[in-house]
Amino acid sequence: MTTPRRRLIRSPSTPPLNDSTRYRQLQRLRAKLEREKDALGRWMVKLRRDFHSVEKIQLRVRRLELKIARREE
Repeated sequence: MTTPRRRLIRSPSTPPLNDSTRYRQLQRLRAKLEREKDALGRWMVKLRRDFHSVEKIQLRVRRLELKIARREE
């Protein structure tokens, strides 16, 4: 026999936040946003550098393939 589904009992809505609590939460969120932006900036520098390296390598490979194709004709 199957068991009935359990019901999720939710607590009553959260009490309204006072100004000091809201201000602290905003400060924490802004600090976290700043850290994430810094991390993203570091990754973007690495990604840009690596992307350009890949582009250069692809260009060299394409040139070598063309050179080989010309000499095989």
